[in-house]
Amino acid sequence: MMPDWSAFWPLMGVATAIPVVMMAGVWVLARVLDNAGVVDVFWSYGFIPVVLVCAAAGGGDAGRNVMLAFMVSAWAARLGTYLLVRVARHHPEEDGRYAALRTQFPRRTWLMFFGFFEAQAVLIALLSVPFVLVFVNPSGSVGIFEWTGAALWVAAMSGEAVADAQLSRFRSAAANRGKTCRSGLWKFSRHPNYFCEWLVWVAYFVFALGSPGGWIAVYAPALMYLFLTRVTGIKATEEHAVRSRGEDYRAYQRTTNAFFPWFPRRP
Repeated sequence: MMPDWSAFWPLMGVATAIPVVMMAGVWVLARVLDNAGVVDVFWSYGFIPVVLVCAAAGGGDAGRNVMLAFMVSAWAARLGTYLLVRVARHHPEEDGRYAALRTQFPRRTWLMFFGFFEAQAVLIALLSVPFVLVFVNPSGSVGIFEWTGAALWVAAMSGEAVADAQLSRFRSAAANRGKTCRSGLWKFSRHPNYFCEWLVWVAYFVFALGSPGGWIAVYAPALMYLFLTRVTGIKATEEHAVRSRGEDYRAYQRTTNAFFPWFPRRP
């Protein structure tokens, strides 16, 4: 069963226009601060106005719309605030990824950043398709897919919070400086926080399966898996970890899965 395209496409227009306008404003802010790293913060926060407006305008079941809007907003607020604290702590120093971009584009640097920021807006819109499919669903019932997706979301959010807390506690101990966290969830995966982040998007996909055309949303967790494991997540994090912790981290790589949790291997 396919969605009502006459309702879907206008709402996708709204889901695209909001982040496009927002990221233009974020670009101005980044220029004032001379710190392109703020784009990460507002990429996360950007989902909040998208889902709130689309949930209100979608015309689907109010209970289901509120349920999903809460899930997305809570996830976006947690991640955005986590990134905001990190950016503020290091400001005016810029994230290494954006410093590297500056060296690659020494001329018209901020024009390049404008295109980059708007590309992030397009990504928000692309990843909002699962939400829009739910918001235009005319069915008046919340079924097994929605409840299963919500349960998986709770587990994923809890796992991510636990992983972040365990890592923060480990790093706060002076004796652990220069060492690699191997306790708690970090014993079973080198990046349990990224794994749980991916599970959040799997949860959104499962939730969307309860709506016509929800199967289309399978690309969302697939895209997030690609980004987390091959583009910005694990790749950049591990390059920095090897530079800063050397053989200690290489030993961790040899014994512990990078993404999917499993029991550690013998050294």
